[in-house]
Amino acid sequence: QVQLVESGGGLVQTGDSLRLSCAASGRALVSYGMAWFRQVPGKEREFVAAVGWRGSTTYGADSMKDRVTISRDNVKNTLFLQMNILKPEDTAVYYCAASRFGLGNSAPSAYAYWGQGTQVTVSS
Repeated sequence: QVQLVESGGGLVQTGDSLRLSCAASGRALVSYGMAWFRQVPGKEREFVAAVGWRGSTTYGADSMKDRVTISRDNVKNTLFLQMNILKPEDTAVYYCAASRFGLGNSAPSAYAYWGQGTQVTVSS
């Protein structure tokens, strides 16, 4: 069983940066695809970025793709999301997800393992 725990969220101001982390335990995720999604109340979960087991990356959320960088440290079994120039519309709960398929898919249904989420709030 895989456990994912996000951290790094918080309250920031417009233009600030944040680095989210997702620590995995239970098994090594070196062959897993991993991703970040975000969700606001009343809306569907939105794909932010994914990284495949070989390190290839995919970015979604057009409003955010030029301001985020996804990366992974397979030695530390940790996933990261660097977010820059944050805007109030980036306010959401950010979730980490892992998939055994390893390809860095953008569909939430491809991911069997999810963290509990970390709140990011950007004030104007």
